[in-house]
Amino acid sequence: MAISGNDLSLRTISTLHTNHFLRTAMVLFVGLFMLFEEGDAADANKEESKVPPYTLPDPLVNNAGQSVNTPEQWTNGRRDELFQIFSDQVYGKSLAPPKATKSTVHQRDAIGGKAIRKEVRLEFEGETGQCLMDLTIYQPKNAAGPLPVFVGIHVFDKNHEPPLPGGRIVKEGKPIPEGIDPKLLPGAETIQRILERGYAVATIEPDGISADDANTFLKGALTIDWPADKKGRTPNDPGALSAWAWAISRAVDYFATDKDFDATKVIAIGHSRRGKAALWAGANDARLAAVISNESGCGGAALSKRIFGETVAHINDRFPHWFCENFRQYNNQEEKLPVDQHELIALIAPRPVYIGSAEQDLWADPKGEFLSALNADPVYRLLGTRGLGGVKEMPPLNTSVGETIGYHVRSGEHSLSDLDWMLYLDWADRVIPKSAK
Repeated sequence: MAISGNDLSLRTISTLHTNHFLRTAMVLFVGLFMLFEEGDAADANKEESKVPPYTLPDPLVNNAGQSVNTPEQWTNGRRDELFQIFSDQVYGKSLAPPKATKSTVHQRDAIGGKAIRKEVRLEFEGETGQCLMDLTIYQPKNAAGPLPVFVGIHVFDKNHEPPLPGGRIVKEGKPIPEGIDPKLLPGAETIQRILERGYAVATIEPDGISADDANTFLKGALTIDWPADKKGRTPNDPGALSAWAWAISRAVDYFATDKDFDATKVIAIGHSRRGKAALWAGANDARLAAVISNESGCGGAALSKRIFGETVAHINDRFPHWFCENFRQYNNQEEKLPVDQHELIALIAPRPVYIGSAEQDLWADPKGEFLSALNADPVYRLLGTRGLGGVKEMPPLNTSVGETIGYHVRSGEHSLSDLDWMLYLDWADRVIPKSAK
């Protein structure tokens, strides 16, 4: 909404009060600007008819233009090429593991005695500094055998008891979306349902690793190998997303030390920006058994070259600390990107990956997310899996499809909902060996 002199009727105000009203107008303008910055950009394309012609790079053609026809050619050559491009041009170099780690664990009963809550503080020492990471875990009490774990960046608010890892898709007073049985949705009891299904769920607090702030993101994990300032940084040095991905790997390190968890059955999960981090963690760390991306959009699961919803320029302008500096050269020049996000999905192969979208979340480009899954499918098939299971078109709303690659687009807006969790749990039951639970 534009604010003009006529709207404020400044000419009718006495000289005595002019400055007061001007200050009020300025506060209103700043507030509206901040609101706009947090929402969609006015110039974002939301119409499929306006998607420009584009050509996706083929993940199964190497840098020399040669076809990749065998699993060995992928594993021993092409995958490394793609990983290097993403590291150099998009996310930045991967962080090294810490030289030393110290852990402190406190636990107590939670959720009416049905769960155990563990609060883990990890202290890391690197070449040039130290940082802390807080990991909060909920696990079913008296569970038999080591547990598979969902873990991600800020999966839930650890200060809320019981925690809420997902909101309600059916809001009070709102109609029930077609195809959804509300009796199957846990609502505020989502975490109880996760635990009942035999999983633990863990959240990583990001601030000690890399704050989501362009002015302070270098303080934390990025001090492990680099000084905590911008001096001496190169265009392919890592941003916050790489630091958050690194944190997920450090959680896997911890799970390997705790007999309550099966470190070979860790599922990285993330919503929005944290979904981007989960995907990059999956590309970096082969120990992750599976990856779930919920509405991760641009720089996550959505194709960049479609120029639909959030673009490379939008994301770099608003969040310059997320990616490496090299990524900025593709602002408004997506056609020059040497990779696209279907190849990020392919880097996780042959391990299972699930991409969740929301119908009204056009900013994250649901169709572009599905097309990433579809165009990663040939790599999954080359490596001996069924990938999307023959799916070629976007599925009906609120319907999970696929096999090793899973996908759904649900009703509603940008959020991690209880319906998303129920679909993810059903999929995890299929792709994670039952002996792990």
